[in-house]
Amino acid sequence: MRLLLLSNSTAPGRGYLEHATGALGEVLQDVRRLVFVPFALADHDGYTATVAKALAPFGIEVAGAHQDDPIRLLNSAQAVFTGGGNTFRLLRELYRRELLAPIRDRVAHGTVYIGSSAGTNVACPTIRTTNDMPIVQPPTFDAAGFVPFQINPHYLDPQPGSTHMGETREERIEQFLEENDVPVLGMREGTWLRREDRSLTLGGDDAGARLFRRGSEPAELRPDADLSDLLACEIA
Repeated sequence: MRLLLLSNSTAPGRGYLEHATGALGEVLQDVRRLVFVPFALADHDGYTATVAKALAPFGIEVAGAHQDDPIRLLNSAQAVFTGGGNTFRLLRELYRRELLAPIRDRVAHGTVYIGSSAGTNVACPTIRTTNDMPIVQPPTFDAAGFVPFQINPHYLDPQPGSTHMGETREERIEQFLEENDVPVLGMREGTWLRREDRSLTLGGDDAGARLFRRGSEPAELRPDADLSDLLACEIA
């Protein structure tokens, strides 16, 4: 299984996917056709055009999953990229269009999976650690399970002196762990995960990530951290 799971697709002052050019170049090295899953946003054509433009320098042909028979597209592609937006809308459409199982099958048989933000959320066992507002109701929160732990993209650290009176991201993840005994990786902006079969590595910005486990203090992780042991988790 080959995965590239991005916390975000756009970094301040940089173009779409520009901050992850190196990682994309590595994972897309043998890819000529890619299916883009645009369902986290409402404008499927515009979103697909943005991705096609960003991946043009790699010489990759991009087709939106909404533009033709998606099963035929998946069977003829070497990669699938699920873009960010609203995770609830994305998962609802994956179920409505009966695409979650075919994508899971293709990835299990070697198709490269790239996810960004919402696309990273649906690579987890469930979407219960997303930051998004539930603007629609999917039939279930169960997702693809390409990794057996949870991810919180766009992770934000608590800010000392902040006047915000709501829960911090850390508090919300701790509440999740009160109900679920499964690790949660809080990925800060500019970071990503690379999976190559049984190897899992954190990459990207020096800000790194935080790993939350029930009953333990959060662990700070830096780029190049080997997280392969997380692949041994049992999906709850």
